Amino acid sequence: MGRIVRSCMQSILKLVNSLIGMVGMAMILYALWMIRVWQRNVGHFPFAGGSDYPAPWFIYTFLGVGITLCVITCTGHIAAETANGCCLYLYIFFVFLLLLLEAGVTADVFLNRNWEEDFPVDRSGNLDRFKDFVRSNFEICKWIGLSIVSVQGLSLLLAMILKALGPHQYYDSDDDYASDRVPLLRNAVHPPPYVVGDPVYGSNHDAWKIRIKDQRTNKMR
Repeated sequence: MGRIVRSCMQSILKLVNSLIGMVGMAMILYALWMIRVWQRNVGHFPFAGGSDYPAPWFIYTFLGVGITLCVITCTGHIAAETANGCCLYLYIFFVFLLLLLEAGVTADVFLNRNWEEDFPVDRSGNLDRFKDFVRSNFEICKWIGLSIVSVQGLSLLLAMILKALGPHQYYDSDDDYASDRVPLLRNAVHPPPYVVGDPVYGSNHDAWKIRIKDQRTNKMR
């Protein structure tokens, strides 16, 4: 029963973790599109040195967060497949840090009226376009954000449950070994049983005959 529950938890964690990976891939694609727009307007890529324009930190941030989400997804898939305690702890740590970062940014945006001053100026204009898009589609963006946070929280909960279930256990006791899985035990040659006792050189009847024969020889002498 425990093996079935563990397999279900692993499958659900892989599915939920794949959604986080899809979000990361979407952010990477959006960052690549912004890089393409920057290269078309400026004439070179933002990573090239010797540019008169300031570094587009918004593009870097989007690309970095997308790559981070993909790395977390790979870690989660490895942890879900192996159910290893170290991998699960590492995955839980990464997801927890991600949730703390998202909570901090959200709290700063909603509680601080001058939150734009906490970020550097984006000369590329991508941040302003992103803000306009969010404001014009606030309801859709709100539900998308809540869905992403819910998926991350669910993955954290599933990882904790899988850690509590423990690693795989193939055998419950030494008597559960199957002969087809253990060929050495199946093909083992057992020595014949033997009994330890006093050596026997002959039967009592033969010894009695020898004794009578010796007596007769002595009388004839």
